[in-house]
Amino acid sequence: MLDSRRNVSLACALSALAGYVDGIGYLHLGGLFVSFMSGNSTRLGVSLAEENWWNAAAALGLIVLFVIGAAAGSLIVLGRGANRQPWVLLAEAGLLVLAALYNHIGLPNVAIAAIVLAMGLENAVFQIDGGAGLGLTYVTGALVKVGQLAATALSGGARWAWAPNLLLWAALVTGSVCGALAYQWINLTAIWFAAGCALALSGIVAATTHQ
Repeated sequence: MLDSRRNVSLACALSALAGYVDGIGYLHLGGLFVSFMSGNSTRLGVSLAEENWWNAAAALGLIVLFVIGAAAGSLIVLGRGANRQPWVLLAEAGLLVLAALYNHIGLPNVAIAAIVLAMGLENAVFQIDGGAGLGLTYVTGALVKVGQLAATALSGGARWAWAPNLLLWAALVTGSVCGALAYQWINLTAIWFAAGCALALSGIVAATTHQ
């Protein structure tokens, strides 16, 4: 799916957004994630082994919300009409706005729930015909592809095919740095920047899609 400059740019922007939000969530939740469910799954297993039921429940709750968000994104993609990307992004932006508003009125736990739903939903942006699509809120798969495609390049294949996946990883790390700095500055209020970014991306995608 990273077959054009437009798709690479959009994927990197969304990966950076996910990294930004996850940096905020990680600091706010004290080591749990709002977009990286592999990490939460490991925390769930460790907490169960340690009989730390509260932490296990928190990790499991985040995982369930993420799956619900992913399902909601898929339902948007599978809905009627073509070019569903702007709608997925608009829904993500709406959830992030709700998160910022809930935090503003003193309901940070509800805000976190909305953020996790948004991150699950984001992964449907590149979903096609109900397929798995491109993961945007985690980069383990991207790093595997970097290694595999680098090996292909060394074996005489496409020389730079690995580069887009490396850019995805770099974008997520850069976003995480920005999210951590923003959280240190204004706490969970920093989610407003993510909401604005998602809203801007939905408008840009809608405008470029209709050209």
